[in-house]
Amino acid sequence: MKKQSKTDWARIDAMADEDIDYTDIPEISEDLFEQATIVPAKQLITIRLDADIVAWLKRNGRGYQTRTNKILRAVMESQEKPTRKRAGKAA
Repeated sequence: MKKQSKTDWARIDAMADEDIDYTDIPEISEDLFEQATIVPAKQLITIRLDADIVAWLKRNGRGYQTRTNKILRAVMESQEKPTRKRAGKAA
């Protein structure tokens, strides 16, 4: 590490599990899992884009790769065919 830690690691190591204060951590419940979403894994790639497209993506500052991913996901999802039949529709 470049900077020396100011944490008293010896004191932390000596703590028993019962001594840890968990009151600021929300309780894990079934509701938490029902609301959870799965985030797809990211894959590192190299891609060549036109310079004006990259400039446009970077125009709003940091996060241009995330914006690029969201744009591509929106296009992908708009072009995917529905796999489930809608309720009330005849096949």
